[in-house]
Amino acid sequence: MDARALIHAFYEEIWNRHDTSRVPALVAEGLVFRGSLGQERHGHDEFIAYVDFVHAALGGYRCEIQEIIAEGDRAFARMLFSGTHRGPFFGYPPTGRPVSWAGAAVFTFRDQKIATLWVLGDIHDLLRQLAADAEPQ
Repeated sequence: MDARALIHAFYEEIWNRHDTSRVPALVAEGLVFRGSLGQERHGHDEFIAYVDFVHAALGGYRCEIQEIIAEGDRAFARMLFSGTHRGPFFGYPPTGRPVSWAGAAVFTFRDQKIATLWVLGDIHDLLRQLAADAEPQ
């Protein structure tokens, strides 16, 4: 699987379908992951816990790939993340409102799997949306 296909499968299967059974097929065992929310995770179990946390906080969570640039064992993806705020998130109680934020992801690959993933998200804009409807707990 080439880098673009792997990135598409990663976001569609693991994130958009919330199918964490696909993690071993797409992600290297020693994954080093820094998510768009600023949290770092290592390995399959910690990564799956992060995926589950995001889905618990944001119903209908989606990752939309806007652009991919790939070269050799590295790739970059420009992203848009979205969902409905249905669980505690950044200290804010659920609002039931849609939220979205931009992100940029840098991937490295090993043995046709994602080995590292570093994502920078526009947390400032996300927090602005959360604060517009709720007071922190």
